[in-house]
Amino acid sequence: MKTIIRNANLIDGIARKPALGVDLLIEDDAIKDIGPELKTGDVAVSIDAAGKTVMPGLIDAHLHLMGIRGYNPILVYTDPPFLRATRGVADVRNLIEAGFTAVRCAGSNLSISLNRAIEEGTIPGPRIVASNLAISQTAGHGDLHMLPREWLAGPYFSSRIADGPDDCRKAAREQIREGAGVIKIMTTGGVLSEKDSPAQPQFVDEEVAAIVEEAHRVGLKVMSHAQSPAGIQLALRNGVDTIEHAIYLDEKTIDLLLEKNAVVVPTFAIVDAIVKYGRVAGVREYAMRKAEESHKAHIESIRNAFDAGVKIAAGTDFPGSPGVAHGDNAVELEIFVEQLGLSPMDAIISATRIGAEALGMDDKIGTLSPGKKADLLIVDGDPTQDIKILQDKSAIKLVMRSGQIAVDRR
Repeated sequence: MKTIIRNANLIDGIARKPALGVDLLIEDDAIKDIGPELKTGDVAVSIDAAGKTVMPGLIDAHLHLMGIRGYNPILVYTDPPFLRATRGVADVRNLIEAGFTAVRCAGSNLSISLNRAIEEGTIPGPRIVASNLAISQTAGHGDLHMLPREWLAGPYFSSRIADGPDDCRKAAREQIREGAGVIKIMTTGGVLSEKDSPAQPQFVDEEVAAIVEEAHRVGLKVMSHAQSPAGIQLALRNGVDTIEHAIYLDEKTIDLLLEKNAVVVPTFAIVDAIVKYGRVAGVREYAMRKAEESHKAHIESIRNAFDAGVKIAAGTDFPGSPGVAHGDNAVELEIFVEQLGLSPMDAIISATRIGAEALGMDDKIGTLSPGKKADLLIVDGDPTQDIKILQDKSAIKLVMRSGQIAVDRR
């Protein structure tokens, strides 16, 4: 089937300025041609985008499809699993309706099944690159220390606890067996984990190397929760592909990020929400303290990395709870502009082209050019002038995924 979009102002994810008065020809699931006044012959669908912006679909490179509705991590265990799965169906629908055509889930036992349901056409939603269970050491960021150990081995746990190179290798293979599209590990402590610190490295070289080897053998990338230099460097020197959070960066770590051509996904939105609303929402005091301590340093670190040339992708770390709900993920781009100081175009590129690279899908999505999948938005307005417009769902007039109209508000 052929679709023509005419008279668009085009943000293609590559050029620094929109191109005006452009046509896009879409054939089946891919972009066939782009240019002014294209001659197309017979087409099944013609869309007039005069005065509107056509841009790549948005990508959230770090979120959690957990189906929880609160800030307490033990809800993953105490909420009925079928209730969480049902909420997950609503969450992926909210994401596609907000213009997110691809996401990377950084730890959830729901995401592989949700992706299967989307791909078979049962439910609407974005492409999901799913890690399944994140891999954590004992007493690490993914080991919920406040829970009895016997709870952590059940089928609804969100992490796989692994210790030693052999067990880490097996843990990676288990996620691959379940259908993971990325392997998630944790090489430092974190803000929301009770008994560790973002400054503390987790795992050792041999453990990380074993996980990375297994992932790369089957063509999967590895993403690491890593918030401070020792754990970030541990991940990078053993071949990890993307660094998540990167709250504390020094010059040596930034140099290593550049040397390894790694992508950083800072996830400002979750910490910003915790700082603003956490106490009201019941976030525990240890997490509030760590979030407040890290907030300013996080902005400074990522600004220094961006200025040095490190690739920055947009991701929220949202779990779907009130205040951090799926569908509100474009707030990360506002933070990139208003707090980090990026231009709106740089923020858009972080949520399109660089996001696709983080997902390992930059050969298919993230930019609009002939041969790429037709994942795109038609926006009533110019997000390079007002980045907040991407949070206004009424302004997102059309969402297309693989050449099919997923949302139509024209």
